[in-house]
Amino acid sequence: METLYSSMLSIVKLILSGDKALYEIILLSLKVSIAATTIGMLLGIPFGTLMGMYRFPGRQVVVIIIYTLMGLPPVLAGVIIYLLLSAKGPLGELQLLFTPTAMVTAQVLLVTPIITGLTMVAVRGKEKLYLETAVSMGASRLQAAWLVIREAKAGIMAAIVTAFGRAIAEVGAVMLVGGNIEHVTRVMTTSIILETRKGNFDLALSLGLVLLAISFMINGFLVAGVLKYLQRGEQY
Repeated sequence: METLYSSMLSIVKLILSGDKALYEIILLSLKVSIAATTIGMLLGIPFGTLMGMYRFPGRQVVVIIIYTLMGLPPVLAGVIIYLLLSAKGPLGELQLLFTPTAMVTAQVLLVTPIITGLTMVAVRGKEKLYLETAVSMGASRLQAAWLVIREAKAGIMAAIVTAFGRAIAEVGAVMLVGGNIEHVTRVMTTSIILETRKGNFDLALSLGLVLLAISFMINGFLVAGVLKYLQRGEQY
């Protein structure tokens, strides 16, 4: 209890003191995770929608692959991106290893299958009811698809929340491809590991509480949006 209490005091002091190093780490964490989640949305939502709405030969195999990648070990994702971006890798000339871009890439590999799979499930739950009804009333396939996406919005938002939580809490992959370089690629999760190894448990726990607080606020904002949408839907 004393450790937790002292950590709470430490976090308050750090935030109120305007510690530049702390805010730098927090800002980079948010930039990397938000960028990765956004890219994952752009890739995963359209693909998940298509997978949820249409049937085609080999679809079951693709579904199994998506579900498998949803549980992709973070360290394995880091190793894959590391090999691609290393000096001897196919993308080594880009010199992206140990940069925030490499960290974003690793997180995209982790979050895209999550968004794809959960979007697919959400859309599939609405597809039969709304797609057939919309088409029978004269809507085009594109209009019907948009209607299905709108009705599956709550499930898609849940996919985004889950993906962001996976991204901002990630440590193994970002440490491998980012290198935990001070002022360059150091984020909250890698800082927690570093400070723990150094024996600075108060600072490590403080950073952990900051991470939880940020996740709580962002997820609360997204969940509030979902609830507002659902309540609005009940009124019609």
